[in-house]
This record gives sequence, structure tokens and C-alpha cells, in this order.
Amino acid sequence: MDLGIKGKRALVAASSKGLGLGCAEALAEAGVDLVMNGRTEASLIDAADSIRSRFNVEITTVAADITTEAGRAEVLAAAGQIDILVSNAGGPPPGLWSDWDREDFIAALDANMLTPIALMKALLPDMMDRGWGRVVNITSQSVKAPIPALGLSNAARTGLTGYVAGTARQVAPSGVTINNLMPGIHATDRATSLDTGVSDAQGISMDEARAQREATIPARRYGTRQEFGAACAFLCSQHAGFIVGQNILLDGGATNATI
Repeated sequence: MDLGIKGKRALVAASSKGLGLGCAEALAEAGVDLVMNGRTEASLIDAADSIRSRFNVEITTVAADITTEAGRAEVLAAAGQIDILVSNAGGPPPGLWSDWDREDFIAALDANMLTPIALMKALLPDMMDRGWGRVVNITSQSVKAPIPALGLSNAARTGLTGYVAGTARQVAPSGVTINNLMPGIHATDRATSLDTGVSDAQGISMDEARAQREATIPARRYGTRQEFGAACAFLCSQHAGFIVGQNILLDGGATNATI
């Protein structure tokens, strides 16, 4: 399917690896030029070089921490005119409700709620003036069904979801859509980190920890970044203009809900 976005320009945050990389790859395959961001310059450049060689699109790389004000300023200064925003940032660490203090919640909110809001505030006005734009926020299945060990993520990402619910309907008349993708477990560094925690806590191997988690997923496997990227690219396409303010699960059926 031709997504109809060849020649558009996308900012994909935290895109040197994992789900952000999957989104960058899928958009590049559709002919979208990229602004890619990551904290580690070497891995960011490697990812950009790989995408550039495969899809022959223009790519600007900015090594910076997108969750900081200085990092966002650097990325936005290099970005120029942006048609598509994919917001993304690593999730906060797991733990128990009794482990977290105010500073922990502030850090989670900064990374997973206030950073995407700041990026949207910076980029939405120009998209609205031009009459076209797409925003996809990578959140989590925990917005739909909270995960006890991920209380920091539950709180921050649910806050972002509430913000998007209202904002998406305000900008839609200008041809701009905002939607959220809610990933379940995908084969990324985040999954490895969570499986390591289970392995250490239960004294089992990593393979056993993964098998244990896979058994809770009806698809009986982890998702791939390519699957996730394809869904992201569709939401950014010309065909998705009537999808507004939605929260779309990509979790292999793990969230047990009727709606």
C-alpha cells in the first residue's frame, strides 16, 4: 500500500534502537525523510546509516537526551519543518509502590508525559497552519490495564493519554491527527531489562523468564519492532486522517479486555 507520505519529514524521538527504530525504518520505507534522535551518538549514526543505505532518504541525526529541556531545544533546532512527530522515551524502572518518592515521579513525568507534550506544543502550530500533520505517541499497554511493577510508567503515560484525548480533538479540524500506540512486550532492550528483573527475583534463567512471560500472551511470542513500525507508519499515512485521539494496543492479545 502506498501510504501517500513520500517526501514528508518526520521527527522520531529515541529512534536509535527498539520501537523508535522500528518506526523510523517503516517511515523511511514509505519515503519519509527523518530527523532521528538518540542519546548515544555511535548507535544513532549506525542506525541512520543503515536506514539511509536501504531506503535512500535524507536523515538528520541529533545525539541528545530528548527528556531534557536542553536536549529538546537541540533536536528542535535541527529539525526544521516537521510533518510527522513520533514521540518516544524509555520507560522508568520497575518497583513497588513503597519504593518511589516524589523525585521518582517527577523524573517519570518529565520523560513520559511532559516531554511529548513539549514536543507537541512546539510542532503542532506549524502543522495546523499548513493543514496537515501526524503525531503518534508511543505509550504502553499499562494505560489500558495497569502493571503493578510499573507504577511510575502507569501514572506518567496515563497522564499523557488524558492530555492527548482533549488536544487531539482540538487540532483535528486543522487536518492534524494525534494518536497513541500502546505496545505490549516487544523484543527490545526494555523487554530484556524486565526479563532480567524476573530472572534475578525468581532465580531462573533468562530463557525461562521469557518463556514465562510469553505464556501470558495469547500470540505466545513477543512482538517485533517491524510490526510496531508498520502500525506507526499507517497512523502517519494519508489513509489515517479519520483516526483521531485513539489508543491502539499492539500486545498480542495480552490485555484481557472487551473494548
